[in-house]
Formats: sequence, structure tokens, C-alpha cells
Amino acid sequence: MNRARIIATLALIWTAATSLIAQPSVITDPTQISSKQKFDIQPFTVEKLYMTHNIGDSSWSPDDKQVAFVTNISGRNNIWVVSAESGWPTQLTVSNQRQANVTWSPKGRWIAYNSDYDGNEQWDLFLVSTTNGQVVNLTNTPEVSEEGAAWAPDGEKIAYSVKPKRSPNYELDTIEIDTKKIIHLTANTPSQLSNASPIWSKDGKSIVFTQQRADSKDANIFIVSAAGGKATNLTPHQGENNFLATDISTDGKTLLITSNAGNGYQNAALLDIATKKISWLTNDKWEVTSGHFSRDGKRVTWMANVDGNQDIFFYDLVAKQAHALPIAKGINWLAGAESAFSHDGARLLYRHEGANAPNDLWTYDFATQRPLQVTHSLVGGLRSQDLVEPFLVHYPSKDGKWQISAFVYVPYNAERNGQNALVVAIHGGPESQAMNFFNRNIQYLVNQGYFAIVPNYRGSTGYGKEFQDADRFDMGGGDLEDVIAAAEWMKKTGFIDPKKMAVAGGSYGGYLTMMAVTKAPDLWAAAVPIVPFVNWFTEIENEDPALREYDISTMGDPVKDKARLQERSPINFVDRIKAPLLLLAGGNDPRCPKTEAEQVASAVKKRNGIVELKVYENEGHGFVKVENQIDAYTRLAEFLKKYAPPAKCGCNLE
Repeated sequence: MNRARIIATLALIWTAATSLIAQPSVITDPTQISSKQKFDIQPFTVEKLYMTHNIGDSSWSPDDKQVAFVTNISGRNNIWVVSAESGWPTQLTVSNQRQANVTWSPKGRWIAYNSDYDGNEQWDLFLVSTTNGQVVNLTNTPEVSEEGAAWAPDGEKIAYSVKPKRSPNYELDTIEIDTKKIIHLTANTPSQLSNASPIWSKDGKSIVFTQQRADSKDANIFIVSAAGGKATNLTPHQGENNFLATDISTDGKTLLITSNAGNGYQNAALLDIATKKISWLTNDKWEVTSGHFSRDGKRVTWMANVDGNQDIFFYDLVAKQAHALPIAKGINWLAGAESAFSHDGARLLYRHEGANAPNDLWTYDFATQRPLQVTHSLVGGLRSQDLVEPFLVHYPSKDGKWQISAFVYVPYNAERNGQNALVVAIHGGPESQAMNFFNRNIQYLVNQGYFAIVPNYRGSTGYGKEFQDADRFDMGGGDLEDVIAAAEWMKKTGFIDPKKMAVAGGSYGGYLTMMAVTKAPDLWAAAVPIVPFVNWFTEIENEDPALREYDISTMGDPVKDKARLQERSPINFVDRIKAPLLLLAGGNDPRCPKTEAEQVASAVKKRNGIVELKVYENEGHGFVKVENQIDAYTRLAEFLKKYAPPAKCGCNLE
């Protein structure tokens, strides 16, 4: 599991393996970074950028005529329904609380989803009627979290993950809709292991699931009777490898899986349930994630993440040929809860976004070979041509062990005069990745004249097992050096004023931001840690027990590894901080409790340092209520303008 998201998430047989993806690029010359000239750019506001919609989880209706999805059109992440042919959507749930993990029942009467309270991540399992909007709380357990509903084929039961608030791991249950009878599929799982991602066989007799170790370095696929009983391990193996099931074939004989057991990189494969034999579909040195079987069993899908851009592939199991979906480049995700394939197999549901295009739902029609945009998130008068597309760059790590990938955002009409301000934006996780996303905050800052670099430091996903494991028991060490190297590399472009460099990040990125201002205090003019943790000891003591298992297994035990945790806790080095700080936190955050940010604010104030603290009491780990998003990132921008002002606006103010 990681801080960006609690991860819910072979005999080596080479069969019809394909390699369709280019390998890493060479080191980028920083002097090749340039600024485009454009003189009709509209000035952005934070409010305008946050009027663009977010699109979340989605699900086909059983008749393929509609799509249910999560969006914040109302300012909250609620469930809406739209025609699969596009059009204005209809709001189905009206709630001040966020919804997630929507999935339409096979008979069409209900949509299942999760909802928590003000970001506390104590999810309940809900149903909403598709005909009259009636809402039913199936579980109603404030001290137990139920997540990730999967409908039985007959529509009478749901399988899901369950974790009591003080439990360190997840088990799997099923619940009968009419009687609310619960069957425990797993029980007494060791604290270092969690069960997630249940997948029903098409006959409803068995369930496949993934069991992952707390440090996310090892996982197995199991199958168990839907009536309960002993589960069978389908991927016994030696050493540390991850195996994740994403779908089961119609005949129930084959699994579509993702694994890094082949070559140390995540690839797609087929797993024969009876023989446990694995047949690899890809053999790439990028991150490939398997998708779904088509309903007729003739095709499978996967996604290929190449250095922060992602394509969708479909594979003909008979011809043994892979084809990239001919859709717009950027970040393309397979959508749909049970499957991205429509029930008739004629269309594929996916999400597309890019630096200049917010996340939207699309369908691809296999017969016409045409994509269709279903939702339209770019609103508020924004023009895509005014948004900046980043440079993909690569620079060497300071210790020479790695090539670091990063996205560099350059404002329009910038002068190479060494007077421009820079923001080093650090992604969370650490097991996550900066991709070519639509980033509202960065687009606003660049529009105001800031340069930005977003590095994929060691420990990030997307670059293979060895790179991802490189920060193990070294968090705040080599990864911090990679972040510092990003700032040093940007100086060499000739655009940046070394006295106007700021650092900002959320979650683990907030931790690295605090490490940056304590370990390299002279480098930064300002810093914005967002929902950070700053003290390994209090973090481990106060965080969610599942995350506690992750931290101990990846960074160390507070007793046995006390010296390491002390040296890597930035709260112990507050006296070194020179940069003004803006701390943003969530009052209900179970991952990085607000007490972490409060420790820093108190310590800096005692030393007469410059610090601002804002706690959003009705938020959790990150901010989802649109008024809080606008407030938080307006504060961030104004703070940076005060202490690291840009040379000039990247927009046209006339």
C-alpha cells in the first residue's frame, strides 16, 4: 500500500509475447528547453480552473445505453448518469459526502458505491435505485470500512473488502442484498497481508482475489468458493513478485493478470487456473497493466504507461496480435467497473486526459473505428490552446545510479534571462508517478509566469521493480537527492533565478518538501507542504493501522530502527529551516493526521520563523470539496507570489 492510495490492489513461460514499446530516452540537454511565443493567452483564475469537472469511476448500464460515473459538477463527488451517446448527464445522488467505486447491478435496478464522512475513509457500502433515486446504506458501520463492490452475476450478492478501523489489514466478505446475510470469504489473515479486488466467475460459483503484502512488494492470486472455505493460491512463487488478477474468462478457465515476475517490469499475462501456467502477452520494460476479456472471449485489453503517457491496447487471442487503440495521445485509462467492454462487445469505455484536456469519458466503436466523447469537462470559458504542454526530460541522479524522468512546464513568452521563478512539485506515494495529467494547480502557476518541474524520483512506479524498490529503508535519502537534482538541472536552462526556487508537494510529497527545507535549507525561497507527515514516530503512532504496517515494512521499526527514523524525521531539524512555509492539512486525515502539520507550525513559530497553517476540518487526505480546493490553491499561489514572485505573467493582460 502507499500514501497516494491504500493498494487494493510464475513459472516463466514465453508464449506469443510482444514488445511494442520504445525504451528510455537519453539525458536531456537543459539548454534545449524553450518557451513558446503566444500573444493572445487568457489570464486564468483558480476559480475558473476548478470549474472544470473531475470524472471518476464509471460503469456501463446492463443494456449499454447509459454510463454511470462520479463527477463533481455540483461541487461534490456524486453519481451522475449520461447517455452512452453523450449528452447532458442527470444527477442521481445528491450528497455533501463523496462517492466512489460505482458499479451497476446486472439486473439494472441498483448502482452500488462507497461513501465516507468528510474524508475519513471509513467507507460504507451503499445502493442507489436507478429508477427513483432511493438510497440504501447496506452496511452502516461507522467503525468498519467496506470498499470496492463487485456484483455477483445474478445480481443478488456483492463481494467487497472490509477493514475495521483499528485493523491493520483487509478481509473479503459477500453480502446478500435482500437479507443482508454476510459470508466471510477470508478470515484471520496475517496482519502483513491484505485481501482485495474480488472478481466473480461468470457462473457465480467462485471468486478470484489478490492478496498483497503490506509493503506492496509481493502479492498472490487466490481462488475461493463463493460459499466460503479454503482459498487456493494460484501463483506460488519464490522471492518478491507481484501478481494481480484483473479479469476472468467467460468459461472460468483463464485469468488475465498483471505481474512483474517475468522481467522485473509490470506486464500482462494469461494464467491457466487448472495448471497455474502463465503465458505472457507483453514483455516490455515499461509499466503494462492488464484490463479485461471481451464478452465473447476473443480479445483482451491492457494499458501501457510509457514514461508518463499511456495508451490502450487490445489483443486478438486467436490471431495473437496486439493493436494500439487509435485514439488521442495522452493519458488513456480503461474505464468501467466490471469491464471496459460494453455487454454487446461493440464498444470500449475509457477515460482520456492530457496536459490541455481534463479527464473525460469516451467510447471507442470497434465497427466504425471511431472514438466518441461522452462527457465534457472543459468548462468555465477555458481554451485548451492556452494550457501549456510539458517537456518530457531526463536527467542523471546525483549518485549516478539512475536516469530520472520529469515533466517541465514552461510559461509562454518567457525570457532566458535567469530571472524566472521555479516550483519543484513533488508527487505523493512514494509508489506513484507524475504523468502527463491535466494539473489545475500547475497550469495556474505557469499561466502566472512560473516554471515547474515534476520529477519521478526513485521509488516512483512506472520504471520497473528495481527503481521502485530503490528507496526501500532510504525514504528521504536518495529520493530527496533526486528532487534537489531537479532544481539544479533547471538552473542550467538559463531561465531560472536561483533565489526564486520554491518546493511543494502533497502527502509523501509533503514529507519530501519538509525534508528539502531541512536538508537543503539554502536552496529554497518558499515551501508548501500539503497534508504532510514530518515525524516518523508520531506518524506511525497515529496513522491508520494499515499504513502503519506499510511504514514499518518499508522504512523501519520505531524501536529497532530508531536512529534511521530520527535522522529522516524533518521535525528534528526545524531549526535549519530558512524558507517561509505554508502548511495545508485535512482535519479528518487518517493517513497524515493534522497533528503532523501542527507540529511544524508550532516549532517554527517558537523560533520566530515564517509559517502559515490552514486546516480544512471537513476534509481528509487531500481536498475534494470544490470551495476548499479553490481556497487552498489560491492560498498556495498568493504565498508563492509573495516569497518567490515570477518575473512576469505568462498570459496577456491587455
